[in-house]
Amino acid sequence: MKSDLQYYVNNLRNDLPASIVVFLVALPLCLGIALASGAPLFSGVIAGIVGGIVVAWASGSHLSVSGPAAGLTVIVFNAIETLGSFNAFLLSVVVAGVLQLLLGFLKAGLIGAFFPVSVIKGMLAAIGLILIIKQIPHATGYDTSFDGDESYMQETAESSFFEVVDALEGISPGATLVTAVSLLILILWETKLFKRSGLLQLIPGPLVVVIWGVAYNSLATQFAPEWVISYKHLVALPELGSVENFVSQFRLPDFSQLGNLKIYSIAVTLAIIASLETLLSIEAVDKLDPHKRIAPTNRELKAQGLGNIVSGMVGGIPITAVIVRSAANINAGGQTRLSSFFHGVLLLISVMFFAGTLNQIPLACLAAILLQTGYKLAKPGLFVAFFHRGWNQFLPFTITVIAILATDLLLGITIGMAVGIFFVLRANFHEAMTLTEHGSHYLLRLHKDVSFLNKALLRKHLTAIPADSDLIIDGTKALFIDQDILETIADFLAAAPDKNIAVEVQGFEVACLVPGSGH
Repeated sequence: MKSDLQYYVNNLRNDLPASIVVFLVALPLCLGIALASGAPLFSGVIAGIVGGIVVAWASGSHLSVSGPAAGLTVIVFNAIETLGSFNAFLLSVVVAGVLQLLLGFLKAGLIGAFFPVSVIKGMLAAIGLILIIKQIPHATGYDTSFDGDESYMQETAESSFFEVVDALEGISPGATLVTAVSLLILILWETKLFKRSGLLQLIPGPLVVVIWGVAYNSLATQFAPEWVISYKHLVALPELGSVENFVSQFRLPDFSQLGNLKIYSIAVTLAIIASLETLLSIEAVDKLDPHKRIAPTNRELKAQGLGNIVSGMVGGIPITAVIVRSAANINAGGQTRLSSFFHGVLLLISVMFFAGTLNQIPLACLAAILLQTGYKLAKPGLFVAFFHRGWNQFLPFTITVIAILATDLLLGITIGMAVGIFFVLRANFHEAMTLTEHGSHYLLRLHKDVSFLNKALLRKHLTAIPADSDLIIDGTKALFIDQDILETIADFLAAAPDKNIAVEVQGFEVACLVPGSGH
């Protein structure tokens, strides 16, 4: 316990600045996702607080950040409409949390191990591109909403590119200047010159960006009103002012709806989609973790289940592990779960006491932070690296990126998985066995697992053996030989004498091939 405490203390200097960055990124997203979900604005903030304070400690991941997810907005919106009240929907969130707990105890988290690396990296790159596309309107001060900025919904593909074009046509000079200087600050903060300064490294670049944005707008208000960033492009947080007002925002589930079957059908949908998004995010975070730590997926499902139970009980929308906030956490230098925990604490304190101050932050500052995060997730070098790995890696990676941009996260991942599985089967098909020739002597070697999928290839090899030949079938390296393969070999053994082919079987018993044959 002491060593764990020491570990957290040693990383405080990295985790505290990172938590500020995650907080600044999470705050408008919590509000925007609640708005897009048709839920009370404050329910998004509650979900973000629960994701930070509760899930961070229950989770086995050090760097994952949980909170309301844009991928669930359509489901939440339709569910509230179907049930007729937000309080009834909260009961579905609680039940979904219970189901996620059960999935964790049933060890359903192992599904996460079956996502190919090329597909996970493709998902990250696609999210990076989505971030860049969705932040350009805020970067230029175009009058659009913040609610879709983390979204993988259909509207991303259909409208985002048009939003980018409109944003470039309707540039606001003030917002664009703030974004440009903010990006310059973030780039400088990454240079070796700035990294050498111990004092500068204590101050996170994104915090400097926020200070710059607030200072700029304050000065512009006094000296250059035409360059002021309008209130529509500033953070919009409800001002509560006290703990009592904060507690009064809580809403309880409507337990009188326990007999309503729609509650449970919605809960099952929420539990499945939220669990899949969480497992995808956890796999992606493990790939981004500079320490290459592996988070226990079953524990993560339990943590998310606990988080959704708590969120539903106090009036919050559903939560999942979220890759955008997690990537921002890693990008900002977060090392342990403390950064996620402190981001939840900052959300809590800010909505209670400092909403007025935070409402002065231009969205252009946050857009710059997310543009940098998006670039790091979708660097051109990543595409080049996968191209050099070969088509079996490059195609699943690229198709996943395109599919997510054209559809949504889960459908895009499904398409990417299908392509990835095709290449795995293709590689397995060719590598399961090899046939080598030396004069009239042939060696058919079976490698690792040989399944019914390889039956066609086996028949091809056996047909290629000419009459009056010697054949060795070597199965010493095969860990598993499917019954279909055994029967195909048995049929060949039975017919071989007719073509004067001498066959020797190594590594497995001939008797198991032709029962009762006496071999």
